Amino acid sequence: MTTADAAHPRFAEALKELGLDELNAKVRRFPDATRTAAEAAAAVGCELGQICKSLIFAADGVPVLVLMDGASRVDVELVRRELGADKVTRAKADVVRETTGYAIGGVPPFGHRTRTRVLADRALLDHDLVWAAAGNPHAVFPIAPKDLVAHAGATLVDVREHTS
Repeated sequence: MTTADAAHPRFAEALKELGLDELNAKVRRFPDATRTAAEAAAAVGCELGQICKSLIFAADGVPVLVLMDGASRVDVELVRRELGADKVTRAKADVVRETTGYAIGGVPPFGHRTRTRVLADRALLDHDLVWAAAGNPHAVFPIAPKDLVAHAGATLVDVREHTS
């Protein structure tokens, strides 16, 4: 686990631009992939819910970023209602890369190629610290959820799938 050049260069630059350069030193790179929330939680040694997933959906064809805790699933119907869209689907890999500049499994919560609407599930605030991808599938960084929401320009919503 190293920190030197651990973040994707575009994300490292985004952190500098946001005045968050100190987070570059906190990025942790792992030899094994942290592509899934479970892999990331195991590598970091934290609860699954402390992983922040950055997921791209298409709302009537327009990309939208949803930030969700690693223990939960996104309810696309709740996202659809929140956005007032007719149809919400999971974005395809090429759309994710085109929109964010990153591959699935390494998408950070901010520092994307294009600006998109961002929704953050309120459950992220249940933790003092969460870990999110740092632009590649082997690197994550820690951040306070309220700071994550602020820097992502996210709207707090309830879009978790609730199992009954």
